[in-house]
Amino acid sequence: MALIELDRVSKTYGSGELTVHALHPVSLTIEAGEYCAIVGPSGSGKSTAMAILGCLDRPTAGTYRLDGHPVNSLGADALAEIRNRTLGFVFQQFYLLPQLSALENVMLPMVYANLPKAKRRSRATRALQKVGLGNRLHNRPSQLSGGQQQRVAIARAIVNRPKLLLADEPTGALDSQTSQSVMNIFADLNRDGMTVIMVTHDREVAGQCDRTISFRDGHLVADSHPPALLTPQSH
Repeated sequence: MALIELDRVSKTYGSGELTVHALHPVSLTIEAGEYCAIVGPSGSGKSTAMAILGCLDRPTAGTYRLDGHPVNSLGADALAEIRNRTLGFVFQQFYLLPQLSALENVMLPMVYANLPKAKRRSRATRALQKVGLGNRLHNRPSQLSGGQQQRVAIARAIVNRPKLLLADEPTGALDSQTSQSVMNIFADLNRDGMTVIMVTHDREVAGQCDRTISFRDGHLVADSHPPALLTPQSH
């Protein structure tokens, strides 16, 4: 079943002579349960595509369907609800609150989901155990290594059990050994059925995903394993 369907989605900024075509019309289908890498050089459009997929930006034209529902026309509150309940985000920077423990950081998304405190604590504990930090629940970020902080960020991203996990350069600030431990977690999450899409400039990292989607100059230029529903590109 298609989780993501982009139908000639494009993004432009400015107007007239100042118009910038950040993303030319892209049609793309990603099935539930896939493990994809989005790659491309700086300015290729990959980050713009990720922002649209994550409902952090709206396309200028075209249609984006997420889990069968068009999201283009939704208001800010509805998009925030989707980001909280359907999507999980992991970034290169960890964005942990320094005054809070690992457990408290992971509990935060559930506050907005209006879950009781006992349930928030229980689910956050299980999420941290899943990423190998069951013995670090009460450590603050300053007491954790970079790799451990990224694992806290992953636990926070998955605690609301999203259908789609979006990771933007999640290994960019980590050494190679720590990067591999983080990639192992993403692979485990995907094996458990979670759809994972990762933006990366690192071809070695991308090679660990099942499918690689390449952008250049705002165009989708290559797709290593497109599903049957993928609409051919026209440039």
